[in-house]
Amino acid sequence: MPLVELEFAAIAVEWRGPAPFVFVPLPPDEAEVVAESARELTYGWGVIPVRARIGATDFTTSLFPRDGGYLLPVKVAVQRAEGVGVGDEVHVVLRLG
Repeated sequence: MPLVELEFAAIAVEWRGPAPFVFVPLPPDEAEVVAESARELTYGWGVIPVRARIGATDFTTSLFPRDGGYLLPVKVAVQRAEGVGVGDEVHVVLRLG
């Protein structure tokens, strides 16, 4: 599968799932792109490995399926480096594939 890059802004939310508790929900259009590629990308349970950038910080993580969409976990190191907290609008560049 070719590299797919998505760019979007969304509001960081808290979800008491796996740590780090701060997540960025993918907007519907971006979530649809991910869903179309999910079968080729998932390594189980619908989890999708990705590379992401918030601000100047690049990181790897996995998208979690949630309520028909996907949540991007924001690692604590990224939260600290970029000053991201619950309720903040976050600009994300996301790479699949």
